[in-house]
Amino acid sequence: MTTMPLILVTGGAGYIGSHTVTVLQQAGFETIIVDDLSNSTVDVLDGIARITGVRPHFEQVDCCNEPALADVFDRYPAIAAVIHFAASKSVGESVGQPLKYYYNNLQSLIHVLDEMMHRGIAHFVFSSSCTIYGQPDKLPVAEDEPVKPAMSPYGNTKQIGEEIIRDVAASGSALQSILLRYFNPIGAHPSAEIGELPVGVPQNLVPFITQTAAGVRKELNVFGNDYNTPDGSCIRDYINVVDLARAHVKAVNYLLEGKNTQPVEAFNIGTGRGLSVLELIRLFQQATGVVLPYKIVGRRAGDIEQVWANPQKANNVLGWQATETIEDTLRSAWNWELKIRN
Repeated sequence: MTTMPLILVTGGAGYIGSHTVTVLQQAGFETIIVDDLSNSTVDVLDGIARITGVRPHFEQVDCCNEPALADVFDRYPAIAAVIHFAASKSVGESVGQPLKYYYNNLQSLIHVLDEMMHRGIAHFVFSSSCTIYGQPDKLPVAEDEPVKPAMSPYGNTKQIGEEIIRDVAASGSALQSILLRYFNPIGAHPSAEIGELPVGVPQNLVPFITQTAAGVRKELNVFGNDYNTPDGSCIRDYINVVDLARAHVKAVNYLLEGKNTQPVEAFNIGTGRGLSVLELIRLFQQATGVVLPYKIVGRRAGDIEQVWANPQKANNVLGWQATETIEDTLRSAWNWELKIRN
């Protein structure tokens, strides 16, 4: 029996990480999760095991702790590729706590790359973000659009992260990397075994919507209705988290099969459709039949007005595309919320 490649997934107990580990295991890969559980819980391993029939290897390690991270790499010498999610991820929080974001997001990346280079592990998929485009000049935004000055420390860590990766690749190292620039991941696994489980007050829109619908929160705050958009609220490209997870499997296979034509390639992972915050609320109410109390409040620092993807490069080169409908995605988020409340 052939052994499938071993993939190390940092931040693999988190929201996107856990869905990616699930899809990797369903594709036959063996996985190791490295996660400090600062924004996730170990219970997610049970959910992954129930979906896939396989419990991933798990190491509770902070990637900023270099000796502990080195020990993980030492104990798993057969790692074929690394997917790096581990990072603090709230735009709003990063504005108030920039040093936390620069330390955590950049230190962890540097340590992971360092361990890979010491061991000759070449294949690396980086969890980047559409925040690197700032407010794009052209919409939908394609990968060759200029990178704008970041609107938040979080966005800046993703920009700097991409620059670090390019510099390492250009240094004569063996690094082969794919940068996946996500748009706005939402939803949960259709099994409702795993989903987005924020610690404390949610920083993302959909958990706030579902918690409000469940009565956990009194009402939803909509940050601004005076933007230059059709209904005045911000526009984003909302991508189903399982669709997003599948992009990582495509990226890993692309690298392992040697299909990449340059050491670093960037891909937008989005649907190509922009939806406003108020449209998303309306679609949630339609998809679930639940009325959602909300109020308009002032704009939030670090938010850009509107962005959505041109995903053609990922469609054509990686052979990936988003397939889930927004209605099914919102229903999956609601089913997950109902499950964790019962």
